[in-house]
Amino acid sequence: MLKLFLLCTLAVLSRADIGEEDDVLVLKKSNFEEALKAHPNILVEFYAPWCGHCKALVPEYAKAASMLKAEGSEIRLAKVDATEEADLAQEYGVRGYPTIKFFKGGDKESPKEYSAGRQADDIVNWLKKRTGPAATTLGEVAEAESMIAHNEVAVIGFFKDVESEGAKAFLNAAEAVDDVPFGITSNDAVYSKFEVSKDGVVLFKKFDEGRNTFDGELSKADLLAFIKANQLPLVIEFTEQTAPKIFGGEIKSHILMFVPKAADDFADKMVEFKKASEGFKGKILFIFIDSEVDDNQRILEFFGLKKEECPAIRLITLEDEMTKYRPESEAITADNIVAFCTLFTEGKLKPHLMSQDIPEDWDKNPVRVLVGKNFEEVVFDSKKNVFVEFYAPWCGHCKQLDPIWTKLGEKYQDSADIVVAKMDSTANEIETVKVHSFPTLKSMAFGHPPTLIHPPY
Repeated sequence: MLKLFLLCTLAVLSRADIGEEDDVLVLKKSNFEEALKAHPNILVEFYAPWCGHCKALVPEYAKAASMLKAEGSEIRLAKVDATEEADLAQEYGVRGYPTIKFFKGGDKESPKEYSAGRQADDIVNWLKKRTGPAATTLGEVAEAESMIAHNEVAVIGFFKDVESEGAKAFLNAAEAVDDVPFGITSNDAVYSKFEVSKDGVVLFKKFDEGRNTFDGELSKADLLAFIKANQLPLVIEFTEQTAPKIFGGEIKSHILMFVPKAADDFADKMVEFKKASEGFKGKILFIFIDSEVDDNQRILEFFGLKKEECPAIRLITLEDEMTKYRPESEAITADNIVAFCTLFTEGKLKPHLMSQDIPEDWDKNPVRVLVGKNFEEVVFDSKKNVFVEFYAPWCGHCKQLDPIWTKLGEKYQDSADIVVAKMDSTANEIETVKVHSFPTLKSMAFGHPPTLIHPPY
């Protein structure tokens, strides 16, 4: 009996070691496995206390945890300070913050990467889709009303025969979408309430038209295309919360309006921008960015813009390579934006490549200074072997490399056929050279195409 008592006491103490903050479990290496055993379905955020993105997530993450707890759900949310629990972070391949992983059924070997938005509803919906049926059966009007009322977007399939081919296609589509709740009904009262006269699919949303009715062949591919085209607003603001939906969505062509929200003509600009968006639904995502927000300054810099140059329009494609486009006219009117987007969809636009002016002393120092306007002349010289660092002024790794790169330039300063150079890639772009991270080092040997050299970072 004494042995049994001690074992039970130890078990209670072990569980008590799993602390909570705002309904979020606080995990460490010492209690991690115990938490997985006690809570088979658990979402874990690996964070750093100094990370701005992590700080922004705190209230929404806690809200999601409280929502699930209030519903009596067995799903729990947890967090791990990855700067303190380095072994855990390394074990689960944490490379940036926040990293969020879902451990289902107590399985610690292969957690699922969280892939939805950063708002409480996004988190809750994603978890419910991961742990429950692809579509919730809605047997009463109140259940359908509740789903619509409590979600920014909800998709409901109306099928008298839930075993029909159309219903199966709907459920297959539901399985493939993580960030939107799906419901399915065959109830006559639900049909009547929402004025649906025949089998079909309706997307309900709290913006723009309010609802969209699917009109086409009930196939998984067509349903997914329908949802993709309608689940985001015609115009969406870029924020910490919306960024995952913007970058994680299927639409990879984005037109951006940089505009100060506090400006007197902000509402007028938005009217023109939204009017232009209507003809490109599902093809181009229309996004506006508050140019006065400090966190957005890096984005402006990426497009070669300054706050005082806004409002401004730019277009970018996020396929295998990022390509930027700039309209000829800076006037923000619906007609100008439509004309610009039409040229893009017809393939008639040339990429916009930034370039600084050539510095007078660009070739006077051991490391030559390249810009867009002198890049090809220097780099593709058939008599030269050119070694280029593509850098960003704010990059810590680039700053570390700078004295080493200078020494390299000094070593070959008097060489007849070797040139050591650098280019600020935040202000200069080259069509034939794509830079995805900093620093990027490339060697151009006697006019041949560039060869990537991996720096030790």
